[in-house]
Amino acid sequence: MKILGIETSCDETAAAVVEDGTKILSNVVASSAEMQAKFGGVIPEQAARQQVRSVIPVVQEALSSAQSLVPSALDCIAVTVGPGLIGSLLVGVETAKTLSYLWKKPVIPVNHLVAHIYANWISQNLPKFPALALVVSGGHTDLVLMKDHGKIEWIGGTRDDAAGEAFDKSARLLGLPYPGGPSIAAAAANFQPPAPNFQLNLLPRPMIDEDNFDFSFSGLKTAVLRETEKLENRGEKLDKEVRSWNKSNLQTSRLAAETQEAIVDVLVKKTLDAVKKFKPKSLLLAGGVSANSRLREKFQLAINHQSLAIDFRVPDPKLCTDNAAYIASYAFFNNKPAPLDKISANAELTITDSV
Repeated sequence: MKILGIETSCDETAAAVVEDGTKILSNVVASSAEMQAKFGGVIPEQAARQQVRSVIPVVQEALSSAQSLVPSALDCIAVTVGPGLIGSLLVGVETAKTLSYLWKKPVIPVNHLVAHIYANWISQNLPKFPALALVVSGGHTDLVLMKDHGKIEWIGGTRDDAAGEAFDKSARLLGLPYPGGPSIAAAAANFQPPAPNFQLNLLPRPMIDEDNFDFSFSGLKTAVLRETEKLENRGEKLDKEVRSWNKSNLQTSRLAAETQEAIVDVLVKKTLDAVKKFKPKSLLLAGGVSANSRLREKFQLAINHQSLAIDFRVPDPKLCTDNAAYIASYAFFNNKPAPLDKISANAELTITDSV
């Protein structure tokens, strides 16, 4: 079964063709991230206008790259209907509905948050149920228990800022460019500990020891702000023009490493607490933040240290960030076409909402 996936929930315009939910025939992404970086974040109207220009060429390239596939060879179209930026979602939804009408193909509406998890199904060795999934991205941090395809139970999530949002806002405080996650990871990699056993414990780990599976990162962002203010009070002011500390990059890399470590520690500890309680067969990471190499490393270290019998899965980094391959994969395993007049963009979908 060959499915064309279309994804336009934020600033990417993406299309992919996936066979039987596991084999990528093509995966094309056009991003306006460079444009958005000039403004320190995504401007919704600009993103949507760029997607209007890009969506048809991207779909055409996806078909061409999939062994010059013709529309008649497709079985259906899958499209993100939410959550996301409403203008961007409308571009993808209306494109999918138009192509459905022209090509006489059914459309499967897709919940973008759940679809992120299906990046772990793009493999020859499929995860086993029950599976615990941590979906961690710019706007969302959710822990869910998947008992089967379409059977998802929410067990915890963010009470305020998501982990990706904390990365972005902290990066802005440190004078690092958007998107914040990769910028902080790159700056943290430059930090050289002053001693072999140096501990990165300057910043708090919010809610890490609470007896629940919720997260909170707004206080961490405030703690980063206080540390930058301390530096400024010592005369190490941030040079807004060159976007780095004007005396040395040492403090930037140190605070970047501290921020990354604090976020990662909370995500790992609370997720593995959930593993111990629910005893799933698989642990799946998903979402843009799951591309963070330190997060992957600390999960594996903690699993090994605690001798947890769990099949730990993390997608290829290229499949963690927004793309249409996992949209098509989700559609294969949750094959529920809908009438065109029932398909609409919904910016407010949650991870447990059916579509």
